[in-house]
Amino acid sequence: MVTVTALPKNRPTDALISCVIPAYNEAAHLADFLRDLRKTLATFATRYEIIVINDGSKDNTDEVMASLLGEGGLRYISFSRNFGKEAALSAGIDAAQGDAVILMDSDYQHPLELLPEMTRLWQSGIDMVYGVISDRSNESRLKRWGTGMFYQLMESGSPITIPRNAGDFRLMDKKVADALRQLPERNRFMKGLYAWVGFSSIALPFVPADRATGVSSFNYRSLSRLALAGVTAFTTLPLRIWSAVGVVISIIAILYAFWIAGESILFGNDVPGWSTLAAGLMFFSGIQLISIGVLGEYLGRVYDEVKKRPLYVVAHDINNGPVTTTDKDAPPCA
Repeated sequence: MVTVTALPKNRPTDALISCVIPAYNEAAHLADFLRDLRKTLATFATRYEIIVINDGSKDNTDEVMASLLGEGGLRYISFSRNFGKEAALSAGIDAAQGDAVILMDSDYQHPLELLPEMTRLWQSGIDMVYGVISDRSNESRLKRWGTGMFYQLMESGSPITIPRNAGDFRLMDKKVADALRQLPERNRFMKGLYAWVGFSSIALPFVPADRATGVSSFNYRSLSRLALAGVTAFTTLPLRIWSAVGVVISIIAILYAFWIAGESILFGNDVPGWSTLAAGLMFFSGIQLISIGVLGEYLGRVYDEVKKRPLYVVAHDINNGPVTTTDKDAPPCA
């Protein structure tokens, strides 16, 4: 059972805001982004902390962060290797101390100008404010088709509703973060977990900007693995589909057997149809292998869970503590 601590609907104006920033090979623009994030936070947040999670980057992220760690309000957590964005987000949520927790990417695709509005909605009593991509026209047709198929599958087979085109860009209340911390699974699909914990929420449409530098590390292979994790974590529809396929094939096979028996009785049996028999054997063998593969995906997830390995391993954790924007000793934003 998940327990949460109730918070008043009217949140304090001097609340501590935690910003979780996962980073994987983002060194080229990370310093500029953190500077701009500080500027934005200074316009509406009395107290804040910025938590950067280095997800095993292969570039010079450590060197870039080393030059910034003298600034207040910054916490730097570096993984021992790449564990994936879902693990990085989970680590940031685990580390966040704020009354509200903001999750966003460091590539400028999540607009900084929406943060004050997210905070205003949170202060008015909304527990979670999430960004929804309102325009995907710049994405490839294959990606849009795959995204649509994924959400269609989730809506058909999952007991929870995952908002379409909603990503990790969001602000959540402390009690939402507390609920997420209590979820123990290793195969994490964060978009599903945000929806699973519930609480009052509201969508905030936005159009992603272009990346500051480089290209996204999420290729079709990574997106496919993430989609598979979501499907196996939140719906058993694939198992039910293949069960239904098996029933249909069995019925067809029984009817075909009656047809063959009737043909033999009425017209005799001159042993025809070897090609049909060979094709049928290959077809049913393929169906069986696919069914075993679907079952194996679920069994593999169970195997990962029972091993109870940690979700991530931290190599370095440097915490300068939160900063108050009215402090004279607070570092300059520019």
